[in-house]
Amino acid sequence: MKKVYLILIMLLFYGSAIIAQSKMEARYLKPSDYQKKLTIKIDNKSRSYYALSADKPSTINIQGPGKLRVMSRGQFKPGEANEISYSIKCVIDGGEMKIIEFSGVEPYTSATYLDKGLGVPGQLKDFEIDLGRGFHNIEFKIDDHKVSVAARYKFTPIKVKKQEWIAFCPKRPSEPVDLISREATVNYYRFSMEKPLKVEINGPTELRVLTRIENHYQMKGRIHYRVQVKENGHLTSTYQLNSRRSEIAVYKYDKELIPGKACEFVIDVPKGRHTYEVLPLDKDKKTLLGRFLLPKKDVKLEQ
Repeated sequence: MKKVYLILIMLLFYGSAIIAQSKMEARYLKPSDYQKKLTIKIDNKSRSYYALSADKPSTINIQGPGKLRVMSRGQFKPGEANEISYSIKCVIDGGEMKIIEFSGVEPYTSATYLDKGLGVPGQLKDFEIDLGRGFHNIEFKIDDHKVSVAARYKFTPIKVKKQEWIAFCPKRPSEPVDLISREATVNYYRFSMEKPLKVEINGPTELRVLTRIENHYQMKGRIHYRVQVKENGHLTSTYQLNSRRSEIAVYKYDKELIPGKACEFVIDVPKGRHTYEVLPLDKDKKTLLGRFLLPKKDVKLEQ
């Protein structure tokens, strides 16, 4: 009987491990905004790449944490040079632009375009981006149109470190709004362009920001909205978020509205005292709901 019991325990553990592993599997992503798909055959296997433009961004929207691998190939058109160079511009969450340069790229003769009239793909040139917890928007462009470049995006999630978070109140004046979620009251604050959500905080720490759109009952489908973050009066980040109506949260007092599902991003707060402002950017969505959370271990910084 003991052997049977041990075998059952081992099977349950093994099954749980497989489920956990499958949730952390890497996946390939399709960009939004500019999309021009190219099929490249490598060792008789087809791979989907997406052309990069100098004018229109290709945007990857993803929930972190994880690693985003960007795999690029330049295009060697028939009769052109044996070496090419190109640069990829990268902007994460509306922050500073980063430029990744590749030079001395040669044709990769083991690869072909499905449309053979395009020429020959170049060698694979890649780089990785580490993404923290929360929602991220990453925009990609090329420096110019002298060399055609296509990219492929592979995201590998990383397990979130278990951490206890506590609510952190914004500066006044803030309009509190009570939501009921899973039979518990949760405090949010309404904010707008004119009255942004403000907070003063000591670093180094992380500031977890949860936002919800305010839906009328006639609103349907997925709703997109933008949120901007300022640090000490200077713009640092812009987030393009999207949400649906929440299935578990309701307003405690206002029955005319229904909240959206919470969208999350995390601000890395450097050492010292900092003031952050969070404000919506879409004029057709006048108000949003927001909430700040702070790691419990860093509460001592505010004492």
